[in-house]
Amino acid sequence: MTLSQAPVGWRKSSRSNQETNCVEVGRVDGGAAVRDTKNRAAGHFTTTTPQWSAFITALKSGRFDG
Repeated sequence: MTLSQAPVGWRKSSRSNQETNCVEVGRVDGGAAVRDTKNRAAGHFTTTTPQWSAFITALKSGRFDG
């Protein structure tokens, strides 16, 4: 699936405070877009809603905790 719509509603976690070393998430039809706050001009990648949901579930479960 290709998500070609321009992302809207970019936001970053409220836990990042005023840091610029984080990512932002935007909405696209059928999924989400992610970009680096340090280099917004580099573009973004998109993911489908099921992929994004699986990623968030993995984050919340601690799967990526080191």
